[in-house]
Amino acid sequence: MSDLTFNKVAGAVLATGLAIVGLRELSAGVFAPPEIEKPGYLVEVAEAADAGGAAVEAPIDWGTVLPTADVAAGEAVFAKCKSCHVVDQGGANGTGPGLFGVVGAKPGAHPGFGYSSGMADFAGKTPVWTYEQLNIFIKAPQKTIGGTKMTFVGLKKPEDRINVIAYLRSKGGSLPVPAPDPAVAAQSSEGGVPAPSGPDAGQAAPGAAEAGKPTATGSTAAPAVGAGGPTGQGPGASAEVKSKTANPN
Repeated sequence: MSDLTFNKVAGAVLATGLAIVGLRELSAGVFAPPEIEKPGYLVEVAEAADAGGAAVEAPIDWGTVLPTADVAAGEAVFAKCKSCHVVDQGGANGTGPGLFGVVGAKPGAHPGFGYSSGMADFAGKTPVWTYEQLNIFIKAPQKTIGGTKMTFVGLKKPEDRINVIAYLRSKGGSLPVPAPDPAVAAQSSEGGVPAPSGPDAGQAAPGAAEAGKPTATGSTAAPAVGAGGPTGQGPGASAEVKSKTANPN
């Protein structure tokens, strides 16, 4: 092979190599993937309310919340359930049983519907659907009754469940509304201040009620000192009361 032929072959090999390298760099610039700011995989987890775990819902006082529940809002939320349930009287069963009169009815007893074995077992232990049992079931059906045919994930917001149950009660419900819990009623009327407890629980806090009118605890507030006094003798009675308070004997 002459020197001229060798130089031609070497030049061709070098040119080919340079072309390959150039094409690779050009392709990398055109089709380069976007840079990831934080490498790794995103794993979504439920955030705990605090270091001790998930938040625990306070018990619902049905005698307090039902009279003020928003039935119209409950009907709107119930729209999520209409693909499986009807709530009108005499309505046919769908994927789920008809729910007319379900509040206060025997679980698993709607005519013509084939209930799961889990619901049948629950019905054997439960006389009627109470407000609290409906609340627990609607929150997480599959966790509450194993093997239930109800695949709905549940309503997580307490206000949604309260309104839906109030709506269902308006559709043939037979369960009476219980009497309100006095402690919860007092707490609500005082803007979230806990009801008084202990030996002085029957006494109204200063300014909690007008003189002579019943308070939330059922006692009668005494007339304000200095505004006529306990005996109606004017401001002089205030000094007398203070003197007796300082020296009870």
